[in-house]
Amino acid sequence: MADTSSRAGSPATPDTDLIVIGGGPSGCSAARMAASVGMRSVLIEPESLCRNLYRIPALNNVLGGYTSGPELADSIATELKNTELCRLELGRRATELRADDDHTTVTLETGARLTAPYAIVATGVGPLQPRDTPWITAPFDLPLPPLWQADAYDAEGRTLLVLGGDRTIGTFLRAHPTTPTRLVVVYPESDDYKIEEIRDDPRVTLRPVEHVTLHLSEDAATADIVDRSGKRLTVTADAVYLSIGNAPTAPSGDIVRDTAGYCLPSAQHPRVIVAGDLRSARFQRIMTALGSGSEAALHAYYAARELLNGDAN
Repeated sequence: MADTSSRAGSPATPDTDLIVIGGGPSGCSAARMAASVGMRSVLIEPESLCRNLYRIPALNNVLGGYTSGPELADSIATELKNTELCRLELGRRATELRADDDHTTVTLETGARLTAPYAIVATGVGPLQPRDTPWITAPFDLPLPPLWQADAYDAEGRTLLVLGGDRTIGTFLRAHPTTPTRLVVVYPESDDYKIEEIRDDPRVTLRPVEHVTLHLSEDAATADIVDRSGKRLTVTADAVYLSIGNAPTAPSGDIVRDTAGYCLPSAQHPRVIVAGDLRSARFQRIMTALGSGSEAALHAYYAARELLNGDAN
């Protein structure tokens, strides 16, 4: 558990009932749920609300009839901006979260501080690069684009080498169902459970690997592969994209992380509630993020009324 010792006295008047860090689906649903039970909140987001949803051209796993990320994002953003009990702090980044016996304090990059009895951390994850994974050898300063940034023009009639088997591949294929392309997906054992949804797509060639060494030229990509039987082979492609997953992006301070950087809800200070993709790599879905954010707000609501014996987790 995080250190629960008090660093300072309780603020005379907290700025709000609840601070929400992160403006993705989880953070937005937390603020909306909080408002529905009469709690004031301040939502802190360094960019725009649900910004990553605008990069998902096709959806098939959310309620409400939404078929694209931008459509869902516009709906969420419009609703939240019309939520009277939620104050939006857009263009602001939370740099530190501190938890004391009776309140939390969030410091912004401007140096300003906000206080509330509870804070929800829903900052989600950011894309990994080859240097972050032990199974890929590539130039250290090589920045590669994630697959979700590719469009039909990038893929049509071309062979794309995809590093990793993360679920963005399925999203890409659904978004471009008729685009003639070939994806050569090389992935480690840890991604085995992720590739079932793309296994039967005729445009995909799956290559389970132990290690990949990447070489790039101006007009081609080459990968020297060691497969799981120890066999060596070389794959060439027109371009290379990433689908190796993400890393948690929680602010510094009183947040407990596991060895991979994820923040298990049960390990946190009682006044810090973790929601959304930040909890685990296994539950990174829009629907689970929405539900997690709503549940986090209700935890704060009940804990504030001592209906959870003071434990918000």
